[in-house]
Amino acid sequence: MAEAMTENAEVIIPKDSLVFIPLGGATGVGMNFFLYGYKGKWLVVDCGMGFSDDHFPGVDLLLPDPSFIAKHKKDIVGLVITHGHEDHIGAIPYLWQDLQCPIYATAFTAELIEDKLMEFDLLRRAEIVVVEKSSTIDLSPFEVEFISINHSIPEPNMLAIRTPEGVVVHSGDWKFEQDMLSNPDMDIEPLKKLGKNGVLALVSDSTNIFVDKQEETEQDVAQSLKEIFSRQKGRIFITCFASNVTRMHSIYDAAKANGRYVCLLGRSLWRMDDAARATGYLKDVPPFLTEEKAETIDDDKIVYICTGSQGEPYSALSKMASLKSGSSIHLNQDDVVIFSSRVIPGNEQAIAGLQRRLMATSCQIITDKDALVHVSGHPAKEDVKKLHQILKPQIVIPVHGEALQLIEQKKLALEWGAKAAINIEEGDVLELNDGEPEILGEVEVGCLAVDGKKIISIGANVIKKRRQMVDAGSVVATVVVDKKGNILGQPQLTSFGLLTEEDGLQDDLFSEIFTTVDALEEEKKKDDSLLKEEIRLTVRHFITEHFGKKPLLEIHLIRI
Repeated sequence: MAEAMTENAEVIIPKDSLVFIPLGGATGVGMNFFLYGYKGKWLVVDCGMGFSDDHFPGVDLLLPDPSFIAKHKKDIVGLVITHGHEDHIGAIPYLWQDLQCPIYATAFTAELIEDKLMEFDLLRRAEIVVVEKSSTIDLSPFEVEFISINHSIPEPNMLAIRTPEGVVVHSGDWKFEQDMLSNPDMDIEPLKKLGKNGVLALVSDSTNIFVDKQEETEQDVAQSLKEIFSRQKGRIFITCFASNVTRMHSIYDAAKANGRYVCLLGRSLWRMDDAARATGYLKDVPPFLTEEKAETIDDDKIVYICTGSQGEPYSALSKMASLKSGSSIHLNQDDVVIFSSRVIPGNEQAIAGLQRRLMATSCQIITDKDALVHVSGHPAKEDVKKLHQILKPQIVIPVHGEALQLIEQKKLALEWGAKAAINIEEGDVLELNDGEPEILGEVEVGCLAVDGKKIISIGANVIKKRRQMVDAGSVVATVVVDKKGNILGQPQLTSFGLLTEEDGLQDDLFSEIFTTVDALEEEKKKDDSLLKEEIRLTVRHFITEHFGKKPLLEIHLIRI
């Protein structure tokens, strides 16, 4: 075997092999964090976050675990970013300390990253290199070409990663639809050139592989919004992904065509507006109105673009849907709320809950099921097939999708002529030499949680306890005993989600605790740990018998 570059208990990586290691983003949607290794050096592609759900109470965001690559940060040649969506850049301020390498991105994306690093007081430490669109950078032993493509954000890029072992095309998020507003430089000629010269592997977006063809375009959505706006008599509230600058422009055009002004509601929208204008986008759109200015405009002359398309609890739309939020805007039956976005997998319950709260205000709701108010930024099967036909990759590695989507793209890739296609998981070390992919083993991988101001393991005991408390309630029993272990007075009980004074069961539980303690041998009653455990088992058995649950249980034993 060739000289080993990295060796641990899990895998030996040959130094002269080109390897691909996903630490996030290989299975599921979110937390994109990919490694390419060659000749002892590492190229990192994207550094994104994921969103938490009810399974992780109290957790704000999810991050890929960088432990493996952090051990090799001196050998990282750079972090290259495909585009500015949160699942591709959101983890940078949290994980950059583990990487400590230059960040390469085109101007719009760099603007977003700078804003994030500034919040974490990292901007002076982290080097951000602005890459010209459709250019090539030398990150020896890698050469990375940025290929302008289209997506639902300005300046998305495919990456052609060149090494002596061959070219890997990393697709990022993309589609072929031409968008002259946000992505006027999209050009498939570089892709055709790559296909003629030979592509070793394609790491490919799988999100919409079950959608045969995307019939509608962003221009169709723009026209549809004009028609929808023309039918409204009251205020219009429309929520979309803040990063969709093209959609913001379309909303402005629809509002202007119907004699309306546009106001932005939500911090992320204003940040995206700042980044877009700083890099030359929205040049023909006058400044959007602030909330204070919009309040002076008649209801039939105003459109609000709001954050909250995914049901985020602290978004502008969620606050308006809650009477207790303190929002100055209250919805009524003359208002319409338009969801100009898709549902990200995992957010279904949050969005449904938000829409239920909105309906309680009597406002009208329009979603993509009711009218043409959104088109996807990801490639349908027809586009994916076209990309395969252009590149003719020897190997296809589906990523960015749920299990069925990944399996389907693997099947189709083989039908479309790929020599090999392989489904991999986070942590897998995939060797790409000679067009014959082989999983050599796996490296350390995992998921971290942003818990307030701390970053902890998703498996941390504190999260397990919170989940247990949410699912089964909690019981805290305080028992005071004397030196001999006899109970003094009445035990104190605090319970959330289970025992109440009204159900009459507390006295029964106290009786069982007294009976248990009285029956213990004298020596056991004098041992705090043994006495505490006997009381715990008694409470546990009682709760299980009466409620069929296993709550978070704490016993406080006080000996005086």
